[in-house]
Amino acid sequence: MKKPLILIFSILIIDQIVKIWVKLNLCIGEEISLIGNWCKIHFIENEGMAFGMSFGGDWGKLLLTLFRVIASVLIFIYLKKLIERKESKLIIYSMSLIFAGAIGNIIDSLFYGLIFSESSLFNTATIFQGGYGTFLHGKVVDMFYFPIINTTYPEWMPFVGGESFRFFNAIFNVADISITIGVLILLISLLVSPTKKEGTKEKVILTDSQNSELDNSIQ
Repeated sequence: MKKPLILIFSILIIDQIVKIWVKLNLCIGEEISLIGNWCKIHFIENEGMAFGMSFGGDWGKLLLTLFRVIASVLIFIYLKKLIERKESKLIIYSMSLIFAGAIGNIIDSLFYGLIFSESSLFNTATIFQGGYGTFLHGKVVDMFYFPIINTTYPEWMPFVGGESFRFFNAIFNVADISITIGVLILLISLLVSPTKKEGTKEKVILTDSQNSELDNSIQ
């Protein structure tokens, strides 16, 4: 249990340090170039669901936050059972990554509206000097932006000719990265597991045939 907990707390600490620094030092939409034009810090706030989509105003935001909290509790219970059953390390670590990412974004939703002032296009936020929202209504801070391809569709292309095309256009945070990596590892581990089980069955069958041959030779 110790190693998964260390992983979870490490991700949470890194995630919150980055978010708090961005919140206190950048205005909404402000950018810092890390590597050329395709690797940037670009500060936005997620009003509700992923990629900045909203969900039914204040009540929708409240329901979404409560859903995230319940989902995280269920993930934690499942993770605890996996550890108790001594499941594959890949599955345990993947669920730890997913849980850490979920909690990282829940912290924003629960508390950021209480402890931070509003970020705007012209002003950075302050901390513990009046909040911009209420409990459960905080905005999730996103900042990593990798527009690896930034071009324009050729004019001859139907429907999209002349329009801009950008890949990868999503803006995300450390918690989102943790969830994504966790899901990928989980999928890989589930794909690998059946192969291991089939290999085990083949070994059992081989062993049984060998035993049969041994019995025949004895007789």
